Amino acid sequence: MGQVAGWLAWFLSPTYRRRLSSNVATAGLKLSQVLGAIGQAGSMSTELPRLWIGKKVSVSWANNSLNTLAEAYKEGRGVLLLTPHLGCFEVTAQAISDSFSAEHGPLTVLYRPSKKASLAAVMEASRGRPGLDTAPTTLAGVRQMIKALRAGRAVGLLPDQVPPLGMGHWAPFFGKPAYTMTLAARLASQTGARVVLVWGERLSWGRGYAMHVSHLEQDLSSDVEAAVVQINQAMEKLILSCPQQYLWGYARYKQPRKEDL
Repeated sequence: MGQVAGWLAWFLSPTYRRRLSSNVATAGLKLSQVLGAIGQAGSMSTELPRLWIGKKVSVSWANNSLNTLAEAYKEGRGVLLLTPHLGCFEVTAQAISDSFSAEHGPLTVLYRPSKKASLAAVMEASRGRPGLDTAPTTLAGVRQMIKALRAGRAVGLLPDQVPPLGMGHWAPFFGKPAYTMTLAARLASQTGARVVLVWGERLSWGRGYAMHVSHLEQDLSSDVEAAVVQINQAMEKLILSCPQQYLWGYARYKQPRKEDL
């Protein structure tokens, strides 16, 4: 059903087709290399009810991913989990929470509250569960994340999400300037947290998800702007490892919006 929905959106929206094709070309890829992403975008939407209010899904850990994350937790300096709009980013938080929160405390994830009150209530109730805390994209939410990291707990966010005006920096993303959040770099700098890259691969035919965890190739620079570039480069490598599951239709290069915090 999700695959069908994804292709319907593709056929029915010329704007969506142009943006997706443009983003793919910017990354130096051909549309034929990422056709699977069109159906995967639909799967991302149709799987949400199950992930939010249904029974648990099947999750496995690829390669040495579980041990890699366990070692990061054991350092005791907090874990900053970064994932792009790749695969199923909703399931990553649930899987990590289920595996580590009992021993290391709840995982805190950053989220943008919906402007629709009814949907906001559903999102907050479904994402906030035992072992999983939510932090809104506000100053209070930022303080909540800093507190969690300094307590040795984990925080997760999507660094390729376009932040509000004044909360980001223009940095290359696949060679094109993109307004990029500085939050991840600042959290790492202020808390000394271990930065970990994570994404949830969506397996075919509803067989579940495979978690992929890795470290940055080098420590983040103490200079925030340089660190933002490093994070973008790390996200690019993750995306290119499985371009068929990236959300290429996301308006990554849009102008930031104004927002009161």
